[in-house]
Amino acid sequence: MDNSKNRAASDPLAVMLEACSVALVGASPRAGSLGARMIEEVAKSPSRPRSYLINPRYAEIGGTRCYPGLAELPEVVDLALLAVPDLALEEQVRAAAKAGVRSAVIFGSAVDPDGAPSGPGLRERVAGVARNAVMAVCGGGCMGFVNVVRGLRAIGYVEPDPLPAGPVALVTHSGSVFSALLRTRRAFGFTVAVSSGQELVTSAAAYARYALTLPETRVLALVLEAIRDATALRGVLADAAARDIPVLLLTAGASAASRSLVAAHSGALAAGDGAWQALASAYGVHRVGDLAELADTLELFTLTGTRRSAGTAARGSGLADAGRGIATVHDSGFERAHVADVAAALGVPFAPLSDGTKRRLAAVLDPGLEPGNPLDVWGTGRDPEALFTETLSALADDPQVGAVALAVDLVTEYDGDDSYRTALLAAAGKTDKPLAVLASIPAAIDTDAAATLRAGGVPVLESTRTGLLALRHLLARRAAPREAGLPHDGLTAPPSGAGASTLSGGPVPDPARRSRWRSALAAGPLPAADLFAMLRDYGIPAVAARSAATAHETLAAAAEIGYPVALKTDAPGIAHKSDVGGVRLGLANPAELAAVYEDLSARLGPRVTVTAMATPGPELIIGMARDPALGPLIVVGAGGVLAEFLAERSVALPPLTPASAAAMLAPLRVTETLAGLRGRPPVDLDAVIAAIVAFSALVTDVGDQLSAFDLNPLICSPSGPLAVDALAVLAPPLDR
Repeated sequence: MDNSKNRAASDPLAVMLEACSVALVGASPRAGSLGARMIEEVAKSPSRPRSYLINPRYAEIGGTRCYPGLAELPEVVDLALLAVPDLALEEQVRAAAKAGVRSAVIFGSAVDPDGAPSGPGLRERVAGVARNAVMAVCGGGCMGFVNVVRGLRAIGYVEPDPLPAGPVALVTHSGSVFSALLRTRRAFGFTVAVSSGQELVTSAAAYARYALTLPETRVLALVLEAIRDATALRGVLADAAARDIPVLLLTAGASAASRSLVAAHSGALAAGDGAWQALASAYGVHRVGDLAELADTLELFTLTGTRRSAGTAARGSGLADAGRGIATVHDSGFERAHVADVAAALGVPFAPLSDGTKRRLAAVLDPGLEPGNPLDVWGTGRDPEALFTETLSALADDPQVGAVALAVDLVTEYDGDDSYRTALLAAAGKTDKPLAVLASIPAAIDTDAAATLRAGGVPVLESTRTGLLALRHLLARRAAPREAGLPHDGLTAPPSGAGASTLSGGPVPDPARRSRWRSALAAGPLPAADLFAMLRDYGIPAVAARSAATAHETLAAAAEIGYPVALKTDAPGIAHKSDVGGVRLGLANPAELAAVYEDLSARLGPRVTVTAMATPGPELIIGMARDPALGPLIVVGAGGVLAEFLAERSVALPPLTPASAAAMLAPLRVTETLAGLRGRPPVDLDAVIAAIVAFSALVTDVGDQLSAFDLNPLICSPSGPLAVDALAVLAPPLDR
């Protein structure tokens, strides 16, 4: 028995995806119906599974016997396809469980016909039956799946036959995306493609896990609306990263961040797609913005991966000597400038060219054309095939160039000129570097020319923006290997102030400290002064602070700290003190402090915090927000009153290392202020990074007890950062 059979014998999901016997429940002779299409599609399976038609209304369909139910079948089948109305769905799932069927596909939406019942809904009842029977279930509300490697089509909708085979494993919540990607004319094929639908029982992560067991899978494409099994998904992404299998992720809608998160600034910053950003950052996932970018990137990864595997041993994989940027060749001065503009906006770097490459280009360019990158080669138009072949080859040979694109419209040439495609194929034969077409208008592309190039291993990227984004993903993938588990996009280096010794690792766990503060938080909300003490215990610099609840205690605290001081309300339930006039700064003497305390206590209650004043400087927010699926997230962004008004932030999963903390800061515009502006000295960036790492250690220890935690602002200076305000929101008892 081979490995796949051993796996199938113990794993219901493998039984489903590699089914040798299939029951078609709801089979129908009516042309165009789901039941009829299901029969036709399963019959196209190259593996020729044993198929049984089930419908009590018919004795036979098309000359094939039709059984009244699953109990009457001559064997226990691996998979049941349920093309039945929701009214009959629960009955059929129970029948499948009773008959010992190991798996099922539910095409229907699984909605109670008469509206929401008083007890568990149809979806919950069906899922419960399947789980009790240890059945794998695809759906409901799905299109089914196609296992190209194993030759099984378990779908009820007409899709290409044969489906193109290739290295891509596709798992999508969306049935429309499933069909669209299966029907593209693009140069990628599939190992397995799954429309997972509602994931009533089997999660998208489970299908992705199966896909990674197939040696043919070299790219994983995920199109997801929600995270339904965070632990499994994180495991899959970690395994893919360890095996150097790129993961492309397209998400839709806001993350599952709860509305309670807005009690703290960090929650507002993490809302939207913060959870997805953190997940992608942690595992080096390539996030794409739309389906066009997904298709361009899939084609680029597929064909460049094929070219690497076919390359000579002398040239190697190309990964170790990947260049610093792209190079493009143009036949239009305007389009060259346009591509340069779009690339700059997207952060796609052009590689600097060596003097040798420039001399090589100059030797073939017409007088008046400058050798450079991006390169305009169109002059007199003489011998275009030789011109484009040589310029593309010269750029590909430059060690600073990671990928080369011929940026042309690839329109139909009515004069029969095929210089572009001939030159591209000739240049592709001389290099293992990625070589692609960067077209500008999808509707203008000559489909025959595109097909010829794709067949020759040359990707045709169908628009300027999505093509450049795909090239950016490729550069990130081909960059020098990153430290395992650290967020890094392959393009942005950590801030220059972060020394190698500082970036070597995170803090050492301290069990006694963890126990101390878990016990403190278990007793209830901490006063602000105790929050500052906790920060200092974790190595995060914080202002001197004392709690007070009377005028006498307030004056005594100020005398101990030393004037000038700040006075802040510590009334329970006030998340944003400034919004209610609960913060007064620079109080210089006892009389001034006493007057302010009288006002605050009268309006907001007697509990206050007295803190030392801090020297102004650039402000950050470091915070924690809780995502229902992923748990605590670390958020870094602009601090102070601007925390929720600047639309930039970095979100990551704890714990962090110094390198991953530095990577969080790198893309933020506020980071520029840390380097020193208008004559101001730069801040101690290493110390800021250390504070972020220390905060992540705190969150790792006690984050499950909190809904949110803000350090806002964290004032940064040449002598290091200083937390001047803190807010912690305890998680409800049932969520801890």
